[in-house]
Amino acid sequence: MRASARRSAIFTGAAALLLTAATAGTGSAAPAKDEDGVLKLGYVLPETGQLSFLGPPMIESTNFAIKTINDAGGVLGKPIPPVVSGDEAGQEAVATQSADRVLAAGVDAVIGAAASGMSLSFIDRVTGSGVVQCSGSNTAPTFTDYDDGGYYFRTAPSDALQGPVLAEVIQGDGHERVALVARADDYGRGLLKSTQDALKDGGTEIALAETYDPKATNFDQVVQKVKNSSPDAVVVISFEEGTQILQGLIEAGLGPSEKGVYGTDGLRSEELPKLVSPSDPGALAGMKGTAPASAANEQYVKDLKAFAPDLKVLQFAPQTFDCVTTIALAAEKAKSDDPGNFAKEMVNVTRDGEKCDSFAACKKLLADGKDIDYDGVSGPLDFTDAGEPGIATIEVYSYTPQGTLQTLRTEESGGGE
Repeated sequence: MRASARRSAIFTGAAALLLTAATAGTGSAAPAKDEDGVLKLGYVLPETGQLSFLGPPMIESTNFAIKTINDAGGVLGKPIPPVVSGDEAGQEAVATQSADRVLAAGVDAVIGAAASGMSLSFIDRVTGSGVVQCSGSNTAPTFTDYDDGGYYFRTAPSDALQGPVLAEVIQGDGHERVALVARADDYGRGLLKSTQDALKDGGTEIALAETYDPKATNFDQVVQKVKNSSPDAVVVISFEEGTQILQGLIEAGLGPSEKGVYGTDGLRSEELPKLVSPSDPGALAGMKGTAPASAANEQYVKDLKAFAPDLKVLQFAPQTFDCVTTIALAAEKAKSDDPGNFAKEMVNVTRDGEKCDSFAACKKLLADGKDIDYDGVSGPLDFTDAGEPGIATIEVYSYTPQGTLQTLRTEESGGGE
């Protein structure tokens, strides 16, 4: 079933009460939820695990969005209660248990997970329960056509949009023979394919395109395969385990000082140089990468840092803020906290209406009976029928000789559905 058809296929009925996690995600009906007039939110985000560095910005941005909404009068005239928390922990079993606990608390929407693989571990549980799920960082292309019954959304762009930008950066640097290694999950495979396809289209020779087990304890074979392929550039699509791969590449004479080395959003971290080479953070000098743009909205950044002064990383914070705000606006437009009702408005509030860039401003327009086009703090959302951005702003980042993360530029990717 195509995503455009799924958006209208939100069902209720007695038979839906028999739905289980085993049958969700197959076009089955979701059970109806009772309305109580209060929009309740939960999250499943990385408090621990490989992506724990992403936890603080996403969690704090969730809380900040709730405060911003409540300061503007709340949703349906009532404040959003404190968010129900859950840890995805980088483990599917833990993420699934966390999702079950959050759902048991009676939430209307779940924010998260951060990792595409973690979301895939519980998406059927959430959407099959008739609860909206919105991720600010899931980028695997898998979700575009996933049969979620019309309940899953994301404010982060698909890697189908990030891959071409990464390929353009590599080709712009003059590299002609590229080796790509990626973790063997939906995130890794999806971004590997989109990058590889774009490189091929640009006439670049693919020396190696290899996936690896991210749970492995040793990546010497991965490094050896890269070395044997004799590339002039290497792309590493990974999470925390990528630090070991980068260490191996440097030891094998394949580091940024000898070859072009590129990463993606999973490696974009201010701490990466110190993790790879504690005694010489400059070992990654010249490494480049791409990621969904972190935050170009200066007012949002200023306000978020005032709300959470200790926050250092902003990656995916604006996209998470936009998940919460879009959900709240959809509930306002639907005049209902029932996910079966407001899920139908998630796409509508992001396009084809009068532009507004805050919950308060958009809420006022809705109260006046107008259609809205919410432009988020992460940029214009303009959801496609699949419930995801059709245009992405991608950041090109690099590391300095001092081991400092810096943004080189941002580029738009995509357009059209």
